Amino acid sequence: GQLNHVGWLAEHIGSLLLQPEYSDVTLVVGGARLPAHRLVLASCSSYFRALLYGGMRESQEKEVVLRDTPREAFELLLRYIYTGQLQLSGLKEDVVLEVLELSHLYGFLELEAGVSRFLEQVLGVRNVCRIYDRACLYQLGALAQACRLFVDRHAMAILNSDSFLNLSPVVLREMIGRDSFFAPEVDIFRAVCSWAAHNPSSDPKPILEMVRLPLLTVPELLNVVRPTDLVGPDCILDAIQLCTETRDADRPYRGSLLPAENVASVSHGAQVLAGEMRSALLDGDSQGYDMERGFTRHPIEDGGSGRRTGILVKLGSPCILNHLALLLWDRDNRAYSYYIEVSVDQKDWVRVVDHSKYLCRSWQKLYFKARVVQYIHIVGTHNTVNRVFHAVSLECRHVGEGAMPELEEGLVVPRENVATVSRCAYVVEGVSRSRNALINGETGKYDWDSGYTCHQLGNGAIVVQLAQPYCVDSMRLLLWDCDSRQYSYYVEVSVDQQNWTMVADRRQELCRSWQLLRFPRQPVVFVRIVGTHNTANEVFHCVHFECPAQSLETGGRPRRDGRSSGLPRTRAAASRAAVRRRARQTPSLTRLPPTRTTCPASDPPPHLLRDHEVFSSKPQTFRKKSWSLQQACCPRCVPPPDSRGVC
Repeated sequence: GQLNHVGWLAEHIGSLLLQPEYSDVTLVVGGARLPAHRLVLASCSSYFRALLYGGMRESQEKEVVLRDTPREAFELLLRYIYTGQLQLSGLKEDVVLEVLELSHLYGFLELEAGVSRFLEQVLGVRNVCRIYDRACLYQLGALAQACRLFVDRHAMAILNSDSFLNLSPVVLREMIGRDSFFAPEVDIFRAVCSWAAHNPSSDPKPILEMVRLPLLTVPELLNVVRPTDLVGPDCILDAIQLCTETRDADRPYRGSLLPAENVASVSHGAQVLAGEMRSALLDGDSQGYDMERGFTRHPIEDGGSGRRTGILVKLGSPCILNHLALLLWDRDNRAYSYYIEVSVDQKDWVRVVDHSKYLCRSWQKLYFKARVVQYIHIVGTHNTVNRVFHAVSLECRHVGEGAMPELEEGLVVPRENVATVSRCAYVVEGVSRSRNALINGETGKYDWDSGYTCHQLGNGAIVVQLAQPYCVDSMRLLLWDCDSRQYSYYVEVSVDQQNWTMVADRRQELCRSWQLLRFPRQPVVFVRIVGTHNTANEVFHCVHFECPAQSLETGGRPRRDGRSSGLPRTRAAASRAAVRRRARQTPSLTRLPPTRTTCPASDPPPHLLRDHEVFSSKPQTFRKKSWSLQQACCPRCVPPPDSRGVC
């Protein structure tokens, strides 16, 4: 076993703190003589290592004077060096900031990070400006960001605090220059005037450049700004011109920023101003809805235009947003078209989402360039079932750069697979034991009887609907490969299920297993996979579909023929091998008599499926009625000589 006596070692080294025994250097700090040990200091800090062992004069002297160093903070630093412990709670704020300064100066990174985390927890209106200054001075990114968020939430209180007057010019300029510093512009101007009077040696012009004069009214410009003589008459006239000539949507508004927090809630003061059954949209319930309750609606007008209709939401205050999550009613397979426009004052509207040409369903994850918003207008333009638009839930947020996807022409360019049940994709057409077998993410658990979706060659297709339009340039399929059969097929995409574009044509190729498809990036809502040939029977079988293509879970690389090369033996491969072993116990299809049918309708063998689900917007028909669709699903089945109605 291993002995661990770290506590014993720390106790004995800590006993040397400020003790003259074995001391080989004396540090003079603020007039006090503090005995220390060169080896202990140098082992903890590169600063002391260079000072005491770097060949400088201090490396030969018995006493080393540390000038401009606060005594109390330095003694606390020595305690941390010798014991590894430091109690920050209970210390004066000035002392904590001095410890932060010394830890930065002497290179104690762990201590610096620990003090920064402590200061994040004790931020307040009274001390945030001082801490913000130090965080920017020492380039402490996490602490500075915490200060920014606090200042943004308490902007008016900060402007009225005494500590605001002591901000450095650099930090003050950065503070009021952000869109998220949300306070009336006239109050910001007055606070800057007070700061300029308190700091006569600092030039106020760089600070005044951050004041957004076009947000002031003409009376405020004339009666508040002009008498101070801090802003020239030309700047005032330019601001008046911008006020009168610029669109309201283009003005540099400020707004509240609550990162990743849903501001479209009653607790944040949001309310629905227009629409029927208004209480449902913002109640936070995205599960308890049916055909009669749990949604907000509005009638769809011809052309879907005009602000007399639609659902209008007012947020509690102007907020900076770049993400909306809208749940469309999805208890059946209906789809909607819609657009969303936003405004600050209901006078000038900007359309941030336009899905009026696309068919959408269920959750809509919408992103756009960050902007200040107070009013949100949702207008439905189409419903595939009736003339009413139904919205179940709305969430509004600002997400960070890491969560912001790439956008192209207003549409999301996804990196992750969006053809999944969790992303609200839907199999519109096909035959399977389970509707979601194709998009459930399972690529290893399939055999002769289950785990795939299929359609009869020459009749029907496999169609997948994504929840919303995405810009994609790749897809990946897994064709059923429990034996050596090969398939031919093609793939088309559409945004409205009416006009289709072919993105992959493999009708002249024999393909099996994994298929990687790449094509020019384009908007996609519907994907139609059409099999044209099967070397074993007359049904096309697909196990898995993803869009866009993800890296092969097995680690292999798709070849030009669609097969995967260099695949290690994974659980999925082992499962397929087991299926092949079982298949060898069944008579080979090629050895069967030409007139024999393995699945006669009068007496189907026990291995056939009898519970496959058929889902199709266009019902499939079969030439021979005695050959049932349920019998047609199995990859093992062979058709009667005069029938094509098999899978």
